[in-house]
Amino acid sequence: MATEATFTIPSDEFPLGSIFERVPDVTVELERIIPARDVVVPYFWVRGTTVDDIESAFADHPGVTDIKLVDSVADEYLLRVEWALDYEGVLSTLTETKIPLVKAVGTSQQWTFDVRGDDRSDIATFQRRCREQGIPITLTRLHALTPIETDAETMLTDAQREALVLAYDRGYFNSPRDVTMAELGDELGITQQAVASRLRRGTDQLLGTALSDLDAPSR
Repeated sequence: MATEATFTIPSDEFPLGSIFERVPDVTVELERIIPARDVVVPYFWVRGTTVDDIESAFADHPGVTDIKLVDSVADEYLLRVEWALDYEGVLSTLTETKIPLVKAVGTSQQWTFDVRGDDRSDIATFQRRCREQGIPITLTRLHALTPIETDAETMLTDAQREALVLAYDRGYFNSPRDVTMAELGDELGITQQAVASRLRRGTDQLLGTALSDLDAPSR
């Protein structure tokens, strides 16, 4: 089933995030990604600054080969930046794993990426490849293309959701298990005890909500 996922990374882990060092109050939103043979060309909007600040902020970044102003509307600027594919980062990993980018928005706090895969295994492959390259992504949401959000989903913390999704994808709940809790901890970058706590609390939340729904009177 087609699946959408939301990941976050720290603002300084993405090259376009270098603008926040000079202009912390701007918002950057990627318009689209076009895979090409030698470059990935994202179009993006910048809000809350001037075009001169934008161009100078990216001039010396090793992942940037060119940046151009395409259009402007009031205080919003549409730009196009070309990246060398040998620069290892989120964009090159999306191209490598053939995961379409639905949306990406950056602020001085973090970058949020919405991506789409044909099924959950595509998302898992992208996530694993990011971790192999040392890209500190955090999975905050995973759902079917036409999701129906439940009360349990909204009540889980991001950490609980990430641990539960990874455990499910890796086969931790299979019998026999396909992965150990220690291996999950290695992939998440946390201790085995922390994994156990997140899985236990997340499971308790899901079961508590589900059982409450069963006890609720029918409408």
